[in-house]
Amino acid sequence: MVRIVSRSPEETEEAGFTLGRSLKSRGGAATVYLFGDLGAGKTTLIKGIASAFGIPPRNIGSASFVIVAEYETDPPFYHIDLYRVEREEDLDALGIWEYIDTGGVAVIEWAERLPEIPGDAVTVRLTYCDHGREIIIEGITEDELSGRRP
Repeated sequence: MVRIVSRSPEETEEAGFTLGRSLKSRGGAATVYLFGDLGAGKTTLIKGIASAFGIPPRNIGSASFVIVAEYETDPPFYHIDLYRVEREEDLDALGIWEYIDTGGVAVIEWAERLPEIPGDAVTVRLTYCDHGREIIIEGITEDELSGRRP
């Protein structure tokens, strides 16, 4: 588990970039499940993750109305926002599973709307704390985030 305290949107974006760089160095095929209240910084974190793939932060917005935003990067990058998904049946109808573990990097906001999360998943929990936001990352070690070999 890695714990980061972010005191600003810029620090949250930087934490995302660090995570994105680590995911990219794995060679793709990763899914990141994001948890956090409305306004906790999930989209800001995704802007940082996406920037590690060469996607400008201005191109990343809340995908709430689109549900899935696809980016032609290497590996492919998918931003999935489940905020408006209310029923498990909707996940199948929207084809969400086509983006998970398919060789690209899928980042899923509002992951609590999924029926289950794999035990070996990369999960990120964003919560408010006294000094800003606390970002808890599981499924990636501090060595992997820093680029050091374990």
